[in-house]
Amino acid sequence: MQIADVPAGFYSSVWSRSDQPRPASTAQPPATEAEAADSSANTDVQSTQAVTPAQAAAKSTELEQAEQLELTRMIKRDQEVRQHEQTHSAIGGRHAGAPSYTYERGPDGKRYAVAGEVSIDVSAVPDDPQATLIKMEQVIRAALAPAEPSAQDRQVAAQAQIQLAQARAEVAQQRLDEAEAVRAARREQRADDKQDESGQTKSPDVAGADTPASVLELYQQIRAGADQLPLIDLSI
Repeated sequence: MQIADVPAGFYSSVWSRSDQPRPASTAQPPATEAEAADSSANTDVQSTQAVTPAQAAAKSTELEQAEQLELTRMIKRDQEVRQHEQTHSAIGGRHAGAPSYTYERGPDGKRYAVAGEVSIDVSAVPDDPQATLIKMEQVIRAALAPAEPSAQDRQVAAQAQIQLAQARAEVAQQRLDEAEAVRAARREQRADDKQDESGQTKSPDVAGADTPASVLELYQQIRAGADQLPLIDLSI
């Protein structure tokens, strides 16, 4: 500190004012330890309040990041659900219905699919086990088509497997019945053929009696006998 630069009379004027008695109202008693602690605490509170906007900004950033993560998760789930159900519908063809979805609203206010379902027909085709077999094979493919079939998907496939096994047994029985019918028809045909062969063996003896040579011989015999008979006069 450079005292030489202080003007003359500065110190005298200061000290003269300090020597004058002060009004009682302006006198301040010395601070106690409790008051000092309160003052320090107030200073800390003021300091904390001073950084609150920064903390609020950081908290807002964290909230935005959490919302962004949640939005990303919901978008991914929406895509998975739609692909899953559309696969069922596409493979199921006319045996499957249109997909239906359950939605939730995301942080951006849009709706995202979180679950879905496709109705599928697992009933047998009446009086047609072959058609039932083909239908159940398609139903099973549709139920297990997604990359990760759900428990419900596997249950549908199991029901279709039962129908498939029953239809396969009925088809096998039909084929056995058809084969037996063919064998019976062949046996009947062979029996008819044997009867025809037996009839053709006897026919030459009967036909031989009616040949022209036999008729001629019979005529000659009758003619010869007629020549030997007496003549009868029919005149009156």
